[in-house]
This record gives sequence, C-alpha cells and structure tokens, in this order.
Amino acid sequence: MTPVLVVDVGGSHVKVLATGEQESRRADSGPDLTAAQMVEAALKLAADWSWDGVSVGVPSPVHGGRVIAEPVNLGEGWVGFDYTGAFGKPTKVVNDAAMQALGSYEGGRMLFLGLGTGLGSALVANGFVQPMELGHLPYKKATFEDYIGSTGLQKRGKKRWRLDVADAVARLSAALEPDYVVLGGGNARKLDALPLNARLGANENAFTGGFRLWDPEAPAQIPS
Repeated sequence: MTPVLVVDVGGSHVKVLATGEQESRRADSGPDLTAAQMVEAALKLAADWSWDGVSVGVPSPVHGGRVIAEPVNLGEGWVGFDYTGAFGKPTKVVNDAAMQALGSYEGGRMLFLGLGTGLGSALVANGFVQPMELGHLPYKKATFEDYIGSTGLQKRGKKRWRLDVADAVARLSAALEPDYVVLGGGNARKLDALPLNARLGANENAFTGGFRLWDPEAPAQIPS
C-alpha cells in the first residue's frame, strides 16, 4: 500500500503521522491559520519521514476533494488552494470528521460526532462515509455547534455542556437511526458518562482514516 503522510487539521493543532511511524507530531493551529501555513507546518514536522501520498482532513465542507468553504475556525485561503502542488505529492483532501469517521468505523450504520473546537459529523452506512454539517443545524437558541463546541463548553460550564452533549446525541440518533455513535475530538474525554449507544473514539482514528483513504480494501470509502 502507498506510504502516506496523514495531516489532521483542527482548530487548535495540526497533527501529522506517516506510514510506519509510531509517534504523531503536532504544531499549533488557530483562527488565523491559512492553507499555506498548514502545509509549511506539516512539511516541517515530517521533514525526516518518507511518503508517496498525502491525506489531509480539513474542518470544512469538501466535495470531490475540493474545499468548498473557508473553515469557520481557521484563517482563509483554503478554497481553491493547490494541495497537491504544495505538498509535492498526490494529495487527497477530505472533511476532518469524515476522515476520523472512516478510521472509527467497525461496520453497520455509524454516526460520528467530533467534539472539538466545533462539532464535526459524518454518517457511515452501506460502505460509504457521508460527511455532514449537523453542527450548523438550529438547536435551542443557536446551533448544535454553539452549545456542543468549545465555545459552549467555556460559556456554559462542564456540567451543562455534558447535558447538552447527551441531548444532542439523543436527538441526532433519533433522526438518523444509527446502530451506534462514536464520539471523537479533543473534548470527548471530558464526558463523565457516555450517552446511550455511544462509545469514545480513539485519538489515532483520524490517522487510521487517512491511511484507509489510500486502501482499496478499506471497510468504507469517502465518495470522490
């Protein structure tokens, strides 16, 4: 299989891991991070690694390998950027939640919710990963992301945030009818109890998903 460099872009960090390496590496991200700066940081982190392809997970809608909207929690310059040219190797760009969902998938119908700076989401069924933007759906007085993302956690406190997470999982599960729910993202470990039919996703699942993007025998595929 193609040796791959996986780049997981989040609102707080850019994390990288290459095929055959044991430890991931990270650099700071943030609201001003551009696509060019992301590539520069990733190449610097992976300077002593070898790979022939790149997988990039971006917290923004991606259709057909193209970022179609600037990320809400990052800087500009992601739409229309030449990722393959910048990395100098064939590059596959996908939504970050979809990449982590692909790495978390164990069969059946799975709903993935990424509890991070925002709220990432994807549904996996019938061998395909469907990226979703559930975080922007109306919820209470704002959106799911406003309550479930890091801003909601900071403003409302951990106790009310946990109640909102449980409520959101129940509502979205009732609508989408998954066999199980995987809760990933950096804030998932701040839950003191898991909602019904939910399990925690491992931090490494985003990297697993990035490697699976290049594997024709992976348990699911992200439509191109």
